[in-house]
Amino acid sequence: MIGWIIGVIHRALGWKFIGPPTTHLPKAIWVVCPHWTNWDFPIGLWIRHEIGVYIGFFGKHTLFKWYSAWFFRALGGYPVNRNKATNLVTAMVNTIKENKTIHVCITPEGTRDDVETLKNGFYFIALHANIPLVLIGFDQLHKEVTFGPVIYPTGNYQVDMKPLYEFYASIGAPPKKWLKRYEETGEIPNLKEAK
Repeated sequence: MIGWIIGVIHRALGWKFIGPPTTHLPKAIWVVCPHWTNWDFPIGLWIRHEIGVYIGFFGKHTLFKWYSAWFFRALGGYPVNRNKATNLVTAMVNTIKENKTIHVCITPEGTRDDVETLKNGFYFIALHANIPLVLIGFDQLHKEVTFGPVIYPTGNYQVDMKPLYEFYASIGAPPKKWLKRYEETGEIPNLKEAK
């Protein structure tokens, strides 16, 4: 019901989808860029309602108390337990492996600020969990959600990330610094192990 209401609002505001969504995968990380606004969350709720794929998100397990777990789960939250022996990437990989079907959204920019580099945890999660990355572009200027290619990480970061950088360079939304640098130089930063 919430997704339907949000969908009506977004269509009334002129938002539209570009390209066919990838809906056949049992597991995937949905990569969203650029992340400029808090409106990205309701847009995400609209997307999952329209395409029929329940795309969730990761949250700290401490949020999922007896009195609050229902709320975060209703929004699509998956609790991850990060402790001294388990870093965040490993905790997320474990959560993915524990589910037969799971789709989660990650914004690798990590913030609405104008960032110079992407966080690469999303890549390691997909690589270690052996699941694909599904790209989605949010164009706030033209009110378009563009469904992009699917990437199957191989461990060769710069080769794997080439279609990601190319896809987001094609989105009409204002690019952040990380993408401007790529457009100017054609270079993808070296990979660093994420925590």
